[in-house]
Amino acid sequence: MSEGIEGIPQTAEQETKGTKEDKEARAAQEAAGVEQTGVSGTAEAAPSVDRADTDTDTDFVNPLRDPQDRRLPRIAGPSGLVIFGVTGDLSRKKLMPAVYDLANRGLLPPGFSLVGFARRDWEDQDFAQVVHDAVREHARTPFREEVWQQLAEGMRFIPGDFDDDTAFKQLRSAVEELDASRGTSGNYAFYLSVPPKFFPKVVQQLKKHKLASAPEGSWRRAVIEKPFGHDLRSAEELNRIVHEVFDPEQVFRIDHYLGKETVQNLLALRFANQMFEPIWNRSFVDHVQITMAEDIGIGGRAGYYDGIGAARDVIQNHLLQLMALTAMEEPAAFDAASLLTEKLKVLKAVRLPQDLGQGTVRGQYAAAWQGGTKVRGYLEEDGIDQSSTTDTYAAVRLQVDNRRWAGVPFYLRTGKRLGRRVTEIAVVFQRAPHSPFDSTATEELGSNAIVIRVQPDEGMTVRFGSKVPGTSMEIRDVTMDFAYGESFTESSPEAYERLILDVLLGDANLFPRHQEVEESWKILDPIEQYWAMHGRPAQYASGSWGPEEADEMLARDGRSWRRP
Repeated sequence: MSEGIEGIPQTAEQETKGTKEDKEARAAQEAAGVEQTGVSGTAEAAPSVDRADTDTDTDFVNPLRDPQDRRLPRIAGPSGLVIFGVTGDLSRKKLMPAVYDLANRGLLPPGFSLVGFARRDWEDQDFAQVVHDAVREHARTPFREEVWQQLAEGMRFIPGDFDDDTAFKQLRSAVEELDASRGTSGNYAFYLSVPPKFFPKVVQQLKKHKLASAPEGSWRRAVIEKPFGHDLRSAEELNRIVHEVFDPEQVFRIDHYLGKETVQNLLALRFANQMFEPIWNRSFVDHVQITMAEDIGIGGRAGYYDGIGAARDVIQNHLLQLMALTAMEEPAAFDAASLLTEKLKVLKAVRLPQDLGQGTVRGQYAAAWQGGTKVRGYLEEDGIDQSSTTDTYAAVRLQVDNRRWAGVPFYLRTGKRLGRRVTEIAVVFQRAPHSPFDSTATEELGSNAIVIRVQPDEGMTVRFGSKVPGTSMEIRDVTMDFAYGESFTESSPEAYERLILDVLLGDANLFPRHQEVEESWKILDPIEQYWAMHGRPAQYASGSWGPEEADEMLARDGRSWRRP
């Protein structure tokens, strides 16, 4: 290699050349987050700096921004978040703490802005205090004053109703002011943390006041919380209204279960390992159970919950999404389009039981002792009509009519006031076709199973038979556990942390698309229509694992529910 001045290699000398103005320009661009290529994937590549006075024809490339370099996490580019319904429980307990945790982990840009919109007579400092209190109470990461101060400088609050044109004009002014003062570059996500009936009004107001249209080179996105309609017709109408304002790829439908580490690990478990996929099919699997159980009642949500019920609230979105991820074929790539293609194949292949009376169960929790406390039944809760037929428990048996899963039943169940809070996916395998042991040796041996625990205690359990120590041959079930908390030094981020960051990055991998929503309603609508015309929900004692009818449904198939 040729030598340059004072023994410096000439190539290194060339790289260090460049005017002071060039260096300052590059530093300003990087500080403003313009040159985000390979990190956030959201901002435009920075225009090349005029290097005519240098000795090299190639532009400087920061090696730390190489998309293949995993030493740096994905960091959002210049952006802001507007939360409608910012005074609700979801915002206070989940969204605000998630924003702070992202900032505390260095995943938000220095100029990130948070705008609240609600019917409160607050000033900006009042809103900042509310966020401060929510962060102190619910944030996952330790509170740091310097992080908080930087975040608080970008907070604004807009008081008003959703039909208040003046308030939306103030919102537009606030967005423009933050663009100038915080360098958000016109990039904003609008989070609709409001009841579904307000979705159309909010998006139409955003369109009317030109907030949905991004300046050239910037982006605008809409984030919508479930439920996405209450049946297929309402979901299609909602999608039509939203897509009149935002393009489909600009709409992010939040299903917080898909942001949980264990749900994402389901794909890694299946497709990054050789040992599981060969047996993940009808030749080895007997059935699959997907459970989401809660040990609480409806609390103060009577106004929302009554008329919706467990099936619409949980099965239509959470459990059908978990089922699709469990049953799908390997995608061509880990991107939104490929995942959508494979999940849609599963949802389109779902078949309902021929007899919905035998293949579905709905229930309501009744008064009982739970956890040492006497609790009220659903019909005794405040705000619930005594004649309500809303289900607090729902169980269904589904089939996936394709080559991989033909004949394998998928049992989905959810309920309130059950034995404990747990969400899990259990893939239960067939018994060994032949056993050389006598029946007394294996009388306590169950079926092999792989159980993915979504919450709590995120991880995975493999259940198999093992000999009991001793002089006789006795085989019992044992488990081999993987727990996130024990295997990794870093705690799992909250689902909303991952999802909010993905919205800012424009990464739609973990968000259901409108086609999935509509296919899910096509599955659930016939069940809801059958229930509406046939009897009342079965009663089950609070603290139990559901009505007897659910146990009988599996017993008719020669199976039984797992006890999580």
